This record gives sequence, C-alpha cells and structure tokens, in this order.
Amino acid sequence: MARMNIVVFGMGYSASRWARSSRQDAICGTYRSVGKLDSLRRMLPNVTHALFGSIEVATRIDTANALLVSTPPVDGHDPALAQYRQAIASSRVSRIVYLSTIGVYGGQDGAWVDEDTPPVATSRRGADRVSAEREWLDFAAGCGKRAYVLRLAGIYGPGRNALLNLRQGTAKRIVRDGQVFNRIHVDDIAQAIDACLTTDTEGGVFNVSDDEPSPPQDVISYGARLLGMPPPPEIAFDKADLSPMARSFWANNQRVSNRLLKETLGVSLRYPTYREGLTALLNDV
Repeated sequence: MARMNIVVFGMGYSASRWARSSRQDAICGTYRSVGKLDSLRRMLPNVTHALFGSIEVATRIDTANALLVSTPPVDGHDPALAQYRQAIASSRVSRIVYLSTIGVYGGQDGAWVDEDTPPVATSRRGADRVSAEREWLDFAAGCGKRAYVLRLAGIYGPGRNALLNLRQGTAKRIVRDGQVFNRIHVDDIAQAIDACLTTDTEGGVFNVSDDEPSPPQDVISYGARLLGMPPPPEIAFDKADLSPMARSFWANNQRVSNRLLKETLGVSLRYPTYREGLTALLNDV
C-alpha cells in the first residue's frame, strides 16, 4: 500500500480500529472533548491528535494526501466539510473516504438492495446521511478529488458483539417475521478503507456488508452455542422494550449486496458471515 498522510475526522470505533493497525506514514485524528484526549493518546499512540475547529487541523489538511471522515451529520450537513471546505479544496488531498450507513436504504421489506437502489431513508438520521453523502460526492467532483462513500452494515468486533452481550446478560433474542440484518466486522471495514486508499477506481458508493443477511435471533442463538450457554428466551418484536432509536433501527429491513466491495474494490472478507466473526471473537470475551 502506498504510504500517505491522512487526517481522520472523528476517532470513533471504526476509525480508531483502522488507525490502530494502519501502516500509513502519518495519521492526525480530530477530537472535540479535551477530557478524552488522554484516553485517545493511550489508545492510539501512533496518531497525532488535534482539536476539531483549530488551525492545527487546517495545517494538517494542507500536508495530507487523504481524509477519512467518520463524523455524523448535523442538520443534513457534514461538520468536517462545513468547517474545512476551503482548506480541503485547496489542499493536495486526492482521496476522501466517508463512512456512512446502509440505513439510507430504509425499509425495503427484506428485498435485496445495491448501490443503484435509490435511498429511501425512513428517519431524520437517515435523511441527514443521504444529504451528507451527496455533499461529499459533489464537493469532490467539483474540485478534482476522489470521494468514496462506504455504507456500513451493523458493526461488530472486539468490545462490541453478541458474545459480550450474552456474557453480560443484556442480549435479547427478538423475533420479527421476515426481519433480517446485514453485519460487518470492524476489521473488514478497515480493509475497505485501505482499499479506497489504493484503488484505481475513480470513487463512488460502496456497500460494506457481510455475505449473509440473517435474522437477529439466529446470531444470538449461535453466540450462545459458542459460549456453551442457553440462549435467552425469544421475545416477539411487538412485546420488546426498545428505545425509539433501537426501534428505528429495526425499521431498516433489507438484504444488502456487497458485490462492488469485492469486485471493484477487491476486498476479500475475513469474516464473510457472523459465524466466522463471532468464532474469532471468542478469545475477547
């Protein structure tokens, strides 16, 4: 992989996991809370940290080759683009990787979707994502840069998975007829990010999802078998005590194609289904 200087907007779970194992020459990650700086430095000693909104970030952009954007939109706009539009436009940044969500596809009643499927976001959060995606794609096209929008499926990995939930007694085996979800291991997201930094493809939208959209109760049952414990009792969706945000997540019911991820970006998934992913995570719980 060509070595690059990269600015990361938002050191969340996925971006931090990528940065921790990255072999890039220089990574600068932005933060908003000074109180989190010490923990970021301990967790990511190979990353330089800069306060979002500061001139230091603009200076880092000026010498960067690429951006990784992992910040949620605010009122339909990406805060990184709103804050640093001119600095990015005039920089030598050539590639922009934007982490989005398959939630932009909305309900779909369990049908297959791909990157040509028009977004039909069923929530304000989904609509904001669609708007932010378009902002980055249009901005990049207007200033001769490549933008890669990665629509991520449900993320799991070390510290965030069904096995931990089962161990902690918080896992729920909720059943809803016809409901399926795609998932993606955080290390396969890292692979997709790396692919965007090296591909000859001009840019565009790519689904980052596993091979097997599956009913959520099947994942919990499989995790319980791995741990040698009985699964929690089934709960009908209509009877489940879910927060409004969790309930909106369940409104997204689609089977997501990852063909372009494999054929165009050349990513070979390490964890093609939840079974490989959870089995690999056994030593982390």
